[in-house]
Amino acid sequence: MTEPFTFDLRTRLVFGTGSSRQVGSQSHDLGFTKPLLVADHGLLHAGHVDAVVGFLQTAGIDPVPFHEFDINPDTEMVQRGSDFARQQRIDSIIGLGGGSSLDCAKGINFILTNGGTMASYRGYGKALEPMLPMLALPTTAGTGSEAQSYAVIADSTTKMKMACGDPKAAFRTALLDPELTLSQPKAVTAAAGFDALAHAVETAVTTRRTAPSLLYSREAFRLLNDHIEIVLDSPDSIEARSAMQLGAHYAGIAIEHSMLGAAHACANPLTARYDIPHGTALAILLPCVVRWNAEADPALYRDLVSEAMPLRAATGDDFGDLLASRIVEIGSACGFPTQLRNVGVAYDDLGALAQEAGQQWTGTFNPRPFGEPEALEVYRCAY
Repeated sequence: MTEPFTFDLRTRLVFGTGSSRQVGSQSHDLGFTKPLLVADHGLLHAGHVDAVVGFLQTAGIDPVPFHEFDINPDTEMVQRGSDFARQQRIDSIIGLGGGSSLDCAKGINFILTNGGTMASYRGYGKALEPMLPMLALPTTAGTGSEAQSYAVIADSTTKMKMACGDPKAAFRTALLDPELTLSQPKAVTAAAGFDALAHAVETAVTTRRTAPSLLYSREAFRLLNDHIEIVLDSPDSIEARSAMQLGAHYAGIAIEHSMLGAAHACANPLTARYDIPHGTALAILLPCVVRWNAEADPALYRDLVSEAMPLRAATGDDFGDLLASRIVEIGSACGFPTQLRNVGVAYDDLGALAQEAGQQWTGTFNPRPFGEPEALEVYRCAY
């Protein structure tokens, strides 16, 4: 690709087994003295919060824990966190956990420093005031939120997710420690891993992709494709956990520069209306989207398949079908259903779902033009 591009890496990456033990020294180097430690209740129960608090206190840092939010943080939870943080007079933020913790941390930062509500920041670049410095400690290999300047926050009334981004919302440092992912239940490993895989697949073909973002998309897909079944069968494998965590991070970098596509646009209304987990929705939808995109451009997924699955690529030139079949295999290994009818979606609801999917921002970056009629095609395929 020879088109012009801009490519910024705003987050310093520290990767390796045991790297979470550096949270005190890394926070000290960033000038943290009283950070808000945003971590969900699961991390508290797993002992990760106590460990991180200990590392911080040893470095002379006084963290203020905040746990009052759930999976898919919404606008009310973020407001609650920002009100609490304001009372505590914090000077920095640490996000510990999966995408929910990291997105909630970013959302709190937006409102705490710039005021308003999360809706004020929907889109990109709407934070006019400086934001507090942040550090990320991801405990899942999934969203790659630690590599992005977007907070994905659900509207507490409609349940629809809003992408709120700004360069100032990027984490200064991310500590990727595969040991932190060992405590994940198998279902969480599967859902997070499939989410990351979907990120790699979608970012590789969006209309905003660039030469550098493609490098990250393809390496992310290679790592995730090669290791997701291994980590499900051998959850204590640090090598597989490391590959998954790096793959998810690389896919997150790709999202930052290329955005996502129709699968995510169709997944969000399913979560909002039916409370279907994001990874489950993607597992059902992504094969259909890949085949649907490939109908318009048979070579669209050629490089992704050829580089990551050379043996399969040698069996034929229908790259969309080869990739979709592999995605179905992985979804099956994760234990996900394959059809919307199997997760309680009513056929009569497909039209309303399509209307909502056609309005999703991510759909505008899909390689094949995407709107309400096209979303209905995808839902019918997946039904």
